[in-house]
Amino acid sequence: MSGASIETTLELWASSLRDVKSRIRPLFSQERVAASAGGFLDGLLGPERRKTGWMRAEAAGDPGPWRQQAILGRGRWEADALRDIVRDYALETLADPDAVLVIDETGFLKQGKASCGVGRQYTGSAGKITNCQIGVFAVYASRHGHAFLDRALYLPKSWTDAPARLEAAHVPPEVSFATKPRLAGRMVERAIAAEVPFAWVAADSVYGVSEIEMALRRAGKGYVLGVNATQAFNSWVGKPVVAGTAEEIAKNLEPTAWQRLSAGEGTKGPRFSDWAYLELADLDADEYRAGATGLWTRGLLIRRSLIDGECAYFTTWCPAGTTIETLATVEGRRWAIEDAFETAKNEFGLDHNETRSWHGWHRHVSLVMLAFAMLATIQHKANAPPPKTLINLTRTRRTSSAGRSKRSAASQSASRSGGSSQPTSSPGHSGDARTKPPHNAHI
Repeated sequence: MSGASIETTLELWASSLRDVKSRIRPLFSQERVAASAGGFLDGLLGPERRKTGWMRAEAAGDPGPWRQQAILGRGRWEADALRDIVRDYALETLADPDAVLVIDETGFLKQGKASCGVGRQYTGSAGKITNCQIGVFAVYASRHGHAFLDRALYLPKSWTDAPARLEAAHVPPEVSFATKPRLAGRMVERAIAAEVPFAWVAADSVYGVSEIEMALRRAGKGYVLGVNATQAFNSWVGKPVVAGTAEEIAKNLEPTAWQRLSAGEGTKGPRFSDWAYLELADLDADEYRAGATGLWTRGLLIRRSLIDGECAYFTTWCPAGTTIETLATVEGRRWAIEDAFETAKNEFGLDHNETRSWHGWHRHVSLVMLAFAMLATIQHKANAPPPKTLINLTRTRRTSSAGRSKRSAASQSASRSGGSSQPTSSPGHSGDARTKPPHNAHI
C-alpha cells in the first residue's frame, strides 16, 4: 500500500486535530471547557496505554484529573450532538452509496453495581457471562475506510425496572427498556433520517430475525444478517424447493452448490471460505415501499469454514440478480467493526471510561468515536494517490513533447541514411515516453 511521506502525514495529523477541535467548539458554552475537551481528545490520541483521568490529565499538563472528569460529568453539553458531528465528519471522507452499515455489540468489564447498565450478562469480549456493560455500535464501512457512526448503552431490565438505580445514574426519564435489536433499529433509522449513503446492513445472529428486517425492507436497504442454525427457511412458488432449518439445508446441499470465494482482504491475505446461496422468494419492492419498483430476493447465505467445516448462516434481502460474490463481500465487511473495537480499545481507551453515569458513558464513547474518525480520515488521505497538479501535468506534456521530438529526429536521420524509420529506444525506456509518479515512502 502506498503512503504519504512522514512530513505530509505529520501535517495531516496537525491540521486534522485543529479541524476536529474547531468542529466541537460550539458544543461548549465556555472557552475553558472547550479547551479541556481538546485536552481530553489529545489524551485519547496520545501514546499512553491507559487513558485514565490521571493519565489524560498528565498529558494535558493539568495538576489533577478534575478537568478531565468534568468533561464527562459536571459539564453541560450534549453527547448526541457530538455523535452527529462525528457522523458528518466521517462521511466527508468515507461516504459511498454502496457502503455497509455494520451493527455489533461489545462489552466493558466493570466491578461493582453502580456503573450505568452494569450487570452479569454475556459478552463476546470475555467469552462468558460476567459483570459488564454492553454497548451497541454502528460502523460505516466503505471502500474508503471505516469509522463509528452511532452507539447506545444497553440497559438490562434489572436497571429499567429499578427507578432508584436509573435516577442515581442520571438516566434521562424518557429512556426505557429496549432490546439490542431495537437499539440497532434506531441507529439505522437515524442513519436514514440523516441521509447517510449506504446500500447494506450487516450484523450477527443477535440481530438477524427481528423487526430490523422489516424496517430495512421498507427503507429499500439490502441486508446480510446472521441467524442461528435452528432458524427455519422455506422457499416460495417459482423457486427450487427448500424447507428445513438452516443447518439441515446446508447438510443436504450437493457439492456443486458450494463456491470457494474470498470475503475480502484480511491481515494474511484473502479470506477464503466455501459459500452457498439459495434464493427463496422474489417479491415486488412496492410491497414494502409505496411507489418502489423492481424485484427483491429473500435468500439464505451459508459460509463454511475451510479449516473445520463449521457453518455460519445468514438471511439476505437484495435486489434480484445480486450475485453470491456480492453477498459474500457484504458479509465480509463485518470485520470492520471487529477492527474498530480492537483499535478503539487498544489505542483510544474505549473501555477505559471511569464514570458511572449515563451521560459519562455516552460522552466518553463519543469522544473516542471522534478520535477514531480522525484516524480513518488521516489514513485515507495519506494513502490517496497524489493529485494531478498543473505542474505535474505540465511536466508530463514537456516529457511527451521531448519524446516526440527525439523520435522525429531519429526518423529523419534514419531516412537520410537510408536506414529503417523505426525509432530506437535507449536501455530501460519504452518507445512511449511517459513520466512515472514519484515513489512515496511507506508509513
